[in-house]
Amino acid sequence: MEALSLNSSNYINRELSFLEFNQRVLDEARDLNNPLFERMKFAAIVTSNLDEFYMIRYGSLSDQIAAGLTKEDPSGRTPLEQTRAIDERARTLQMDLYDTFNQELLPAAEAVQFHFLRREEWTAAQNEYVDQLYEESIFPVLTPMVVDSARPFPLIMNNTLNIALQLADKEGRTFLGTVQVPSVLERFYSIPHKKGRAIVLLEDIIKGHLAQLFDAYQIRDLACYKVTRNADLEYDEEDAQDLLMVIKETLKQRKWGRVLKLEVEEGISEELVSILIERFEIEQENVFYLDGPLDLSFLMKIASLPGYETMKFEKINAMPVPEATFHRDIFQAISKGDILLHHPYESFDSIIKLVKTAAKDPNVLAIKMTLYRVSGKSPVVEALAEAADNGKQVTALVELKARFDEENNINWALRMEKAGCHVIYGIVGLKTHCKALLIIRRENNKIKRYVHLGTGNYNDVTARLYTDIGLLTTNEKLGEDISNMFNRLSGQTNIRELKKVSLAPDYMRNRFNELIRNEARNARQGKKAKIIAKMNSLVDQEIILELYKASQDGVDIELIVRGICCLRPGVKGLSERISVRSIVGRFLEHSRVFYFHDNGRDLYFISSADWMERNLNKRIELLVPVEDKKCKEKLKELLRMTREDTAKARILLPDGKYKRAEKKGEPMNSQEAFIELSHRRFEKYRKKALKEGMVHED
Repeated sequence: MEALSLNSSNYINRELSFLEFNQRVLDEARDLNNPLFERMKFAAIVTSNLDEFYMIRYGSLSDQIAAGLTKEDPSGRTPLEQTRAIDERARTLQMDLYDTFNQELLPAAEAVQFHFLRREEWTAAQNEYVDQLYEESIFPVLTPMVVDSARPFPLIMNNTLNIALQLADKEGRTFLGTVQVPSVLERFYSIPHKKGRAIVLLEDIIKGHLAQLFDAYQIRDLACYKVTRNADLEYDEEDAQDLLMVIKETLKQRKWGRVLKLEVEEGISEELVSILIERFEIEQENVFYLDGPLDLSFLMKIASLPGYETMKFEKINAMPVPEATFHRDIFQAISKGDILLHHPYESFDSIIKLVKTAAKDPNVLAIKMTLYRVSGKSPVVEALAEAADNGKQVTALVELKARFDEENNINWALRMEKAGCHVIYGIVGLKTHCKALLIIRRENNKIKRYVHLGTGNYNDVTARLYTDIGLLTTNEKLGEDISNMFNRLSGQTNIRELKKVSLAPDYMRNRFNELIRNEARNARQGKKAKIIAKMNSLVDQEIILELYKASQDGVDIELIVRGICCLRPGVKGLSERISVRSIVGRFLEHSRVFYFHDNGRDLYFISSADWMERNLNKRIELLVPVEDKKCKEKLKELLRMTREDTAKARILLPDGKYKRAEKKGEPMNSQEAFIELSHRRFEKYRKKALKEGMVHED
């Protein structure tokens, strides 16, 4: 084991692995089997992912370089070496992205008479329409700025689109001008066209009127630009008197962090680029020249336009959870036996219904819940507020440090406090990432606990887009464990012993190590040994070493890792028995499911945690055993179908690259198969309920 820990060649660099994940997302934008608007959506996702990656991961490395740190990561790269490798790979990725946009998406859109019109393509009538649009809706919002001795270069906000101009006055003196493309306006507008629909971009409209906007100058050059700033925020939690106020103030810094990357339109003059490089105090190597509109995230809004349903995935009809549907009383349904939910194929409405029912139920005494990322108009949070209004004891742990959701979570926390909820802002030094709901109900003069534990957030919007697992149960030991966990969160109570669940950062790492080592021990004794693990990311060095050792001892290990994977599979003498596959499809694979053969006992777990150091060491996470026979069968089927996917699966090679899964016969798309399966399961339960008189057909 020690020898392995010293060999950096055994690990794939985390940052480069993330960029390879985005290559797989880009592959979906290129996939002709996907509808056109969905392909646009995938292209937009790549853009947003890269922006966030530079703001956070690249920003952190940049801080390390500025501090003079040269410590190597597990793959053997210093921070400087990592940033150079990132810039090289990201540059290639963005070139591929714009090739896809220009050579594949635009012609495909044109073929269905959806026109992206450039300024030089506008007819006289269209120009007249745009002029009126500009005067009425755009010009009043613009703020042209010229840099001179009296007017310093303005602070350009993070991730905003701007237009830079090289200006000359009547005496021939040159100046820099800039104008922000207003983010408060729509990024694109529809204009009249003889066939189909035509759209024009806001920046092109503004460009066509810059001569009027800067009429005191001659425009020598102009081009769009965008800066990405360091947004890797740090909070001083230890000395904070009020964590909410500290985060509010720190959020403001995100707009003004140090510039890490400058994106400019291809064709911009060297002189204008040099001026921007000097103003933003960056190097030439941090400039990205893009052949097309900057910030392709606007494609997400185009993909959401109504009236183009044939160019989108067929809308999924999420089925009600059958076990929770054919009962008038949802509490009675859960009491009959554990219920495993598989979103988005089975509707998240069952969880919303549970919380809403609990808010009104006179027998419910208390509700406790963790909230990490919730939607803008969260029905779950509204139900908690209603429960508090109804006199129930409501405790909500709102994780204020959920990156890029801080402001939304602050607003919800204040809303719940006003309603009378007891709101906790997490634990100092740790993020609360577990997904848990505890309902305390009085039944027959006794207290009964109803528990929901999940792999995904209590977010009704993402529950339609992410694949996740949830467990509804009245298991007494699980209920006691979750009560103890909430006591720790609210009062820092020490937890000496948990009967069922494993909690990070206290016990989960040791539990995973025990489970992996147990399989290795069985393999050494000649017994069958197998591990199947599905997660978002595999980064943790210690877990990877345990898996390598287990593989060498004879354990068969199948990993399903959607995003980052730092483990090298299939290396002779190291990981020959380990395979890694990634599923990238219409839904974001988000569930964490773990299986250990355990000499035939077949242990299944669901978790809020990935195999990452941050999850195991720096977050409150839950590992939950699934013991009900029917629930285990459902997880077994989930893992089997995911491993049989040949349509959307990519196989990780030892060098860190991915290849498409081999197709034998008709391609199998696991996500589409789960849609069909959910319909069959519901119909089967409906017929059973009819037969037993639990439901009646009209």
